[in-house]
Amino acid sequence: MKTMEPFTPIQYMIGHTEFCGLDIIVNEDVLIPRPETELLVEEAVKLISEKHSAVRVLDLCTGSGNIAIGLMVRLRSPSIPGKAAEGGRAEGLTKSVSGCTIVASDISAKALDVARINAGRHGVLREIEFVQSDLFDNITGKLDIIVSNPPYIAGFEFETLQKEVLKEPRIALDGGADGLDLYRRIISDAPGHMNLGAHIIFEIGFGQAGEIKKIITSGGFEVIETKKDFNDIDRVIIAKWISS
Repeated sequence: MKTMEPFTPIQYMIGHTEFCGLDIIVNEDVLIPRPETELLVEEAVKLISEKHSAVRVLDLCTGSGNIAIGLMVRLRSPSIPGKAAEGGRAEGLTKSVSGCTIVASDISAKALDVARINAGRHGVLREIEFVQSDLFDNITGKLDIIVSNPPYIAGFEFETLQKEVLKEPRIALDGGADGLDLYRRIISDAPGHMNLGAHIIFEIGFGQAGEIKKIITSGGFEVIETKKDFNDIDRVIIAKWISS
């Protein structure tokens, strides 16, 4: 039987999509942002508002830059609407936050090119530091929050993915045999780059919460909360580093 060619997603055809109320440029070098990923931005906003001081945030595997840009724009203008927040607003933040710095990293130089274009379009290019890095390889300095939507598709799942998804860059989707390789690497390497008491916010795939929590707790982190998306699926895990 002849294998069908992947379908080009409409977002690639028109060259943009919406995320956190922002128009984000996309092409075949970057993953198409999903509405459920807005939960990462919302939870990062809440953590920043609770810390009462300037914080340094790292967006690992930034892709199109949607998370870092959505976060920086939200911090400067907290009334920007988003699908993930109740009532379309960011809860727990009543005024703009200054002094927060964001580093956005990706292994792909082409993805970072797209991310910089998006940051420039939304007026935050100078506020975000873009770094080409294989996870933490080129990351310097200590962090207060790591937010990441890493590749989490398991190898066997590629046979059943929608044709449109197969058009997206494999490097942004493939999480290894069980989909959890990047979570293991991040949890293993993150402590050397974090202030004690810093947080990690992960997006996770369907049915992965239990195994990822085991990875997190075995690495000296405490799971604080698991958040469900609008389809009632465990989508975000928030953890705190508690071991030195």
